[in-house]
Amino acid sequence: MSDETSAETPICSAKGCRADAVWVLAWNNPKIHTPERRKTWLACGEHREHLSQFLGVRGFLKDVVTLAEWESAGSAADR
Repeated sequence: MSDETSAETPICSAKGCRADAVWVLAWNNPKIHTPERRKTWLACGEHREHLSQFLGVRGFLKDVVTLAEWESAGSAADR
């Protein structure tokens, strides 16, 4: 049962990191995605800045919000 719970807990997208995600980094690559499309990476507190910089240098980063805010916005959009 604990394996089932951990599989549902979002984890950080940083390579090798298994920490719980706290942040959502919304991004898109304008060369291949339509302007409204948003891909997401998840980040723990330790990796948020590194992942944000990686996307930002490339001009891909569109928004950084907490996971709770992202999930709340998704629930509101589903109504």
